[in-house]
Amino acid sequence: MNTLKEHIVHWHYPPEHRLTEDELCKTFGVSRSPIREALRVLAAGGFIKKLPNRSYAVKQYTIEEIEELYEVRLALELYTVERLATKKQTTQLAAELADLKQTWTELLKESSKKPEEFAILDTLFHDTLARALGNPSLLRYLRTINERLTLFRMLDFDKRDRAEHTCHQHLEILDRIVGKDAPGARAAMQKNIEEGRRLIPTTIKDALARAYLKNT
Repeated sequence: MNTLKEHIVHWHYPPEHRLTEDELCKTFGVSRSPIREALRVLAAGGFIKKLPNRSYAVKQYTIEEIEELYEVRLALELYTVERLATKKQTTQLAAELADLKQTWTELLKESSKKPEEFAILDTLFHDTLARALGNPSLLRYLRTINERLTLFRMLDFDKRDRAEHTCHQHLEILDRIVGKDAPGARAAMQKNIEEGRRLIPTTIKDALARAYLKNT
């Protein structure tokens, strides 16, 4: 199930691509039983939709739906950094923030990371801040959103200077949190997220091009 889900999240299939049990059994070399269970779970999660005759179609988000995900993500992340900047900084929180600062200071000096690697590290940065807040519900919602934005993050880091900008933005976010500057932390986080959000129309086109190319 996870492999099929990754194929969908990474846009290996274009929108409305038809999935059948026979096709998936051949592709992944497994029996019908695990394929049926995977399709059921993915349909329940909104990754695919059920069609007649035991087939399914891939549900890829439109530009408007991706925009909505970014709006919710922005609200969650602005709340996260504001709360982190105003709450008492425990020894554990201070250590987590220091580790993040060290990681992104080192990444700023390193230019050899692939877009996929930077996308993973970027997701981990935001995930770590949310986890440090200690709100499991917020973390769960944020992870669900970030899962659907995986490919867009990778395509985002294909853009010139995006990785360097992200390093500077992450370091500023951390400095604002440590400095107890809640408005500054919110402003820095908003700048970081909005820069990626502005590229949505371009990244959607890139994702569609890759998906259709894989299926020609």
